[in-house]
Order: sequence, then C-alpha cells, then structure tokens
Amino acid sequence: MKRKKRELKIIGWREWISLPNLEIPAIKAKIDTGATTSSLHAIHIERFRRKGKDFARFQVHPWQRNSKLTVSAEAPLIEYRSVRSSSGHETSRPVILTEISMFDEIWPIELTLTNRDQMGFRMLIGRRAMRGRFLVDSARSFLDRTRAPQKRRKD
Repeated sequence: MKRKKRELKIIGWREWISLPNLEIPAIKAKIDTGATTSSLHAIHIERFRRKGKDFARFQVHPWQRNSKLTVSAEAPLIEYRSVRSSSGHETSRPVILTEISMFDEIWPIELTLTNRDQMGFRMLIGRRAMRGRFLVDSARSFLDRTRAPQKRRKD
C-alpha cells in the first residue's frame, strides 16, 4: 500500500514566528538551510535545577535594535552542544527544547542559546527544524504575516 506524501508548505527566506512556551509572540527568523541547528538570541543565561531536572533561565530581546523589550524565559535544558559559527569559531552552547509556531503548525524544536546582538536576525531556523515540513523559496519573505507586529513607532 502506497503512503500518501504530505504536501510541504512554501516559506520565505525570513518569516515571523512565535515561541509560545517562551511567551514570545513574534520574532523575525532567518530560515538558514546551511545550518543544521536552530539558534535563538539570549542573554543572562543561567543553568538551574528544578525537581531534579536541568533548566535554562535567560532573557531575549526579540526585536532587532530594541533592548527595551525584554522577555524573561525558562526552558528544559537538553545539553551543551559544540557549534561552529559561519566564521569557523566553535563554542559550547546550551540547547533547550521548546515549541515553535509558524503558519498553522506548532511543533517541538531544539534551540541553541547565544548572544546574537551583532547578527542581523535574533533567530535562525536550521534544517533539522524544517525537515519534512516546509520548502524554502529564497526569493520570497514573510509569507506568514499572522505574527507580524503592527508598524512600530520610533520613540
């Protein structure tokens, strides 16, 4: 008996997503097919234990060039993983498990936590998170506008 193939949704090279378990309703993410692992901008990262399990506590500035909006979050800590940046620099990063929401789907995702202040995007979504769910159209952006914030005023 033939198995019916799932039709994959098309996404752009950047999309607005949400991280509901971290209480981040909108963050602009770069879809990075060159990266295996996904990465989230995080600062003040602390490891702690609760009921015998490891967790990470951290803060996120979800909008680029805006340090006024800060989200404090906690998530289960899976491990520390060695990650090589695009410049070839290798670091050990905490890896958390949380949920991501894009289009009408919610699924679990592993995220490494690192300071991305100097990067163009606060989040990268790597191949492992997209596998079997989406096809990337590198000529398009923001195909899911349901999470896009209203135009922000410059204060």
